[in-house]
Amino acid sequence: MLSVTEGDDKPLKYPDMFHAADLMIINKIDLLSYVDFDVERCINFARQVNPTIQILQLSATKGDNFSEWTNWLIDSMQSTR
Repeated sequence: MLSVTEGDDKPLKYPDMFHAADLMIINKIDLLSYVDFDVERCINFARQVNPTIQILQLSATKGDNFSEWTNWLIDSMQSTR
């Protein structure tokens, strides 16, 4: 999970973390108009490190895309059984 307040280059700063992840959550998307964060650039950096990483954009404040996240969690739990 990364917040838009942390910078769009975080996948390059911590490549091991993103290489090992199945999912990258970009959180606090409701703040995009207030911070210098390029979503597409971040996604491209993450895919340079891990081409198969899945990506969700969330807003905890507004609840945007939470159902997609919970569905991903349920699917992940079911596939490990």
